[in-house]
Amino acid sequence: MVRTGLSALLVLGAWAGAGTLQASASDAVPSVAAPQASAGIITAMQRDLGLTRSQAETRLTAEKAATSLQGKARTAAGAALGGSWFDAGSGRLAVAVTDAAKAGAVRATGAEVHVVDHTERELNAAKHRLDALSAPSGVSSWHVDPRANTVVVNVVASERADNDVRAFVAQARETGLVTVKETAEAPQTFSAGTVGGDPYYTGNVRCSIGFSVHGGFVTAGHCGQAGGAVRGWDGSAIGSFQGSSFPDNDYAWVNVGSGWWTVPVVLGWGTVSDQLVRGSNEAPIGASICRSGSTTHWHCGNVLAKNETVNYSQGAVHQMTKTSVCAEPGDSGGSFISGDQAQGVTSGGWGNCSSGGETWHQPINEILNRYGLTLHTA
Repeated sequence: MVRTGLSALLVLGAWAGAGTLQASASDAVPSVAAPQASAGIITAMQRDLGLTRSQAETRLTAEKAATSLQGKARTAAGAALGGSWFDAGSGRLAVAVTDAAKAGAVRATGAEVHVVDHTERELNAAKHRLDALSAPSGVSSWHVDPRANTVVVNVVASERADNDVRAFVAQARETGLVTVKETAEAPQTFSAGTVGGDPYYTGNVRCSIGFSVHGGFVTAGHCGQAGGAVRGWDGSAIGSFQGSSFPDNDYAWVNVGSGWWTVPVVLGWGTVSDQLVRGSNEAPIGASICRSGSTTHWHCGNVLAKNETVNYSQGAVHQMTKTSVCAEPGDSGGSFISGDQAQGVTSGGWGNCSSGGETWHQPINEILNRYGLTLHTA
């Protein structure tokens, strides 16, 4: 690992999705400059998604256009909105509507249109009813899937026949909007016992630094409680947790002192080049995303779901974003980034970076708003 002055307060990145992007010249998409992605992100997308360099660059440009279009397209759909996502096949933002009469207005923004049966509001209401239930450990998570126009409940395959799981699923299906799927393992957080040469420690726990904010950095809440002291990779004092929430949420922030400072960079750990952070525009479902952690370094994948409730053994955590990126113990708190836009801090998941898995992150903008913080950008 390369230890430089900048490494003191840098974070890590996440996943991305495969697919060649092809949009015709007649598509009414806004003109968006190519994202200033580092060579490391391009390399990670090539490795993890099987893309060529040209395909990775084209995808990032298309995703940036889709991200900038989201607000306008969703507004055009109005009360008929069924959700939105990035379509890797077409390279465009897709928007679901329940009223075909709204299709023209949405298409005029440059987005694709899909007519569905249920509004996003109806699906979110159904998910909210599930959030009020007590879920057994065999139920791993649940979220709204706008592409399938349903609420997906994920059940650990080996626990499908458990009576408590069956009872939860039966209650969930009473909403009439639920689809049940199986997952290989139950989710877990990715903190780890103390080992040498990693970003920060609190007590006997090692986690990864998240994004720099003015006055400190953000990270995962399960890594430490308010008031807990934080030490850097070299053992010197950084500061302390100024706020922390877990479960229900999984975020925290640490102040910086003792000669440490903040920089708008996601650390490449000498494996890939460091990535500048230029903002926090939220990437849509289907977009590529990369994660960097102190254990597994850079990996990429796709955004699979948003506003997912994750049922950890310590309790449920809400409003999480699910990705197809792998992670391992020690990666907790590390950064998820899409292009040059901060997305969130690593919470937990299942699997590993040898056999694969899924990982959730707590969205960065929620953390900034909760504590009144300002992201440090280039």
